[in-house]
Amino acid sequence: MEKQEAKIVTDPTTDVVAGTNKVADTATADAPAETAPATEPATRFGGSRGQGGRGGRGGESNDRRNPRRPRRGAGGRGERARPEFEQKIISIRRVTRVMGGGRRFSFSVSMVIGDKKGRVGVGIGKAGDTQLAIEKAVRDARKHMITVPMNEHSHIAHDVEKKLSSSRVMIMPAPGRGLVAGSSARTVLELAGVKDVTAKLLSRTKNKLNNARATVEALKQLKA
Repeated sequence: MEKQEAKIVTDPTTDVVAGTNKVADTATADAPAETAPATEPATRFGGSRGQGGRGGRGGESNDRRNPRRPRRGAGGRGERARPEFEQKIISIRRVTRVMGGGRRFSFSVSMVIGDKKGRVGVGIGKAGDTQLAIEKAVRDARKHMITVPMNEHSHIAHDVEKKLSSSRVMIMPAPGRGLVAGSSARTVLELAGVKDVTAKLLSRTKNKLNNARATVEALKQLKA
């Protein structure tokens, strides 16, 4: 009797367990199959490969380039317009004035400009700023520009000599020797475009402004 009672007690539990298993099987069979989302391997910086993320080098990164901005080698930069005259500073000095309230500083710039085709000029500019003094010197040099008479080979016709203030300069043609000159006289002859010439400073002065002006005055005496 005890064995039969044990069977009676255990039979309902087995039926209940079997019933729950059947219900679970039917529920899983009727439910639609879920697909796992496709994941792509992530790059080092968090973006997927091929997406042009922070570290990606995919094809979409080229689409993000600004269409209005041309590439460096595509359009090409336009050439800068060459200035009409070349400029060279021969001397720059800082001038100090002692006033009642203290010292005041200004700059004095001496400059030579020329186109290397026979036109040359010497100018001086004074201002409290260096750039402003240079601009003044260029304007002054344009006002005092001369044209040097030369032949088709950029040679001068004869010797010239000129004394200005404490400076004295002599210019002589020297075929085949090139430009032989020193100090600011060389700068003036070079920017004027004179070739095969020798210049000699006959004075002891070291004032570059006076030497340059004496050279210009000597070039004025040339005849075609």
